[in-house]
Amino acid sequence: MINKVGQLMLYVNNQDEAKEFWTEKVGFSVISEEDKGQGIKWIEIAPTKEAETTIIPHNKELIAKMQPEMNLGTPSLMFFSEDFDKLYNDLLNKNVIVGEIVNMHSGRIFNFADNENNYYAVMAAK
Repeated sequence: MINKVGQLMLYVNNQDEAKEFWTEKVGFSVISEEDKGQGIKWIEIAPTKEAETTIIPHNKELIAKMQPEMNLGTPSLMFFSEDFDKLYNDLLNKNVIVGEIVNMHSGRIFNFADNENNYYAVMAAK
């Protein structure tokens, strides 16, 4: 039985740019990083060092060669923020593409795009 989500794998064109985006623009931390050579890098990032779920930006081109049958599309991720308005304004001030705040039945939500124009959503934590 599955009891938690451990890692989310994002397939990106440039791992270093992805790391820079998530750490410098969104405020995540690098949990671990290792360059194994030949284009193989392991970068693990998360909202906090204590987070149970981490994001691993993988080299899309390398994964496509290793496993051509894999769907390398970006998953639809929903993040939660206890400081929703501050995060929204911080992203705007860092020139991140940010959508308008929308009031839904489940709460206030906005989306934002990374450097590769993949979109993610943020909901105000209750």
